[in-house]
Amino acid sequence: MTRQQFIELLVPIAVKLRLNGSSIYPSVRIAQAILETGGNVNAWNNLVGYKVGSGKLTPYWNGDWVSRTTWEVVNGARYDKVPGDFRAYPTIEAGFRDQDLLFQSSRYSSVRQAADPDSQAAALQSSGYATDPAYATKLSRMIQIYQLKRYDEEVIHMLEELQKQVEALQKQVSALERMTSLDTIPQWAQAAVDAAASAGLIDTPSGGSHDFYRLLTVLHRKGIV
Repeated sequence: MTRQQFIELLVPIAVKLRLNGSSIYPSVRIAQAILETGGNVNAWNNLVGYKVGSGKLTPYWNGDWVSRTTWEVVNGARYDKVPGDFRAYPTIEAGFRDQDLLFQSSRYSSVRQAADPDSQAAALQSSGYATDPAYATKLSRMIQIYQLKRYDEEVIHMLEELQKQVEALQKQVSALERMTSLDTIPQWAQAAVDAAASAGLIDTPSGGSHDFYRLLTVLHRKGIV
């Protein structure tokens, strides 16, 4: 798998999760996956180096894990071939969603609140997600090299288009409401409206539909209102 193929595999997942409310920018998510895996999908679908940790099960992690060696920086010194237990997932998306749950903790509040991808990369490092002191710099470099911010912009564009669709629907609804409601009370329904208002059954006499006034009049004539 080429690096571009790897990126193209992750883009729709990263974009979808962002649209679904994930706090992680697609650019940061993809850059992190590249950095953690070297641009290869591992058999356990954990592309973000998420360790077993507390071992608490989640809706996206059923307890499966694999043991692998990694490297860590402790007190400024690098140690290679450090053993670690990493979560295993049925799909890449499950791994990303499980990571989103992790980022809901107070420890990662700065990650959630980051105003842009580079700030989020810095927040990941300062929150202790990785021991590599150059973690944020490497993430930002990946974002720049592969022009990953375009996928953040794609999300913004999709949200803008969605907002336009919502506004168009709201206008259609308002138009329909105007078509079905009456600005003034029909003369033949006035007695029924007065009776219903006096009884405290309605508090906005005007603006009802033709069917509303017809029903009110029928009830009034039957002595119900």
